[in-house]
Amino acid sequence: MSGTNPIPQGCEHAIPHLVVQGASDAIDFYKNAFGAEEICRMPSPDGRLMHAEIKIGNSIIYLCDDFPEYCDGKSRNPKALGGSSCTIHTYVHDTDAAMQKALDAGANVKMPATDMFWGDRYGTITDPFGHDWSFATHVKDMTPEEMDKAAAEMFSS
Repeated sequence: MSGTNPIPQGCEHAIPHLVVQGASDAIDFYKNAFGAEEICRMPSPDGRLMHAEIKIGNSIIYLCDDFPEYCDGKSRNPKALGGSSCTIHTYVHDTDAAMQKALDAGANVKMPATDMFWGDRYGTITDPFGHDWSFATHVKDMTPEEMDKAAAEMFSS
């Protein structure tokens, strides 16, 4: 084996890999909504993206177009599946501003920004491609006991 690093720099952690219908449009949305930086894209002969990489903050995210012909004829994008079971979470300096930027770019609110019992201001959006994203700003340090008490109060109402 040569001196090639088996784990590329920046890829030392788990990397979400999103399947979308319209990966090129999704990259444009993520640039506008989240300030994503495009790292690369690899188009197939028909123009769909076999692979693309973006970076949001310090996080790498892979994405590709849906290729049902290689998945037993089944689509794997969230719109075809009726939603996504995964939410991509990020801490930001201002949850409300991050959500507004995503809304302005075409996302929909799934859960409005709210001060939560665990000390974060937290909200979620669904992007135009069916993926869910959550944003949080840590606003209050709390002990486990304080969180338990706040959770009990929240769930009792």
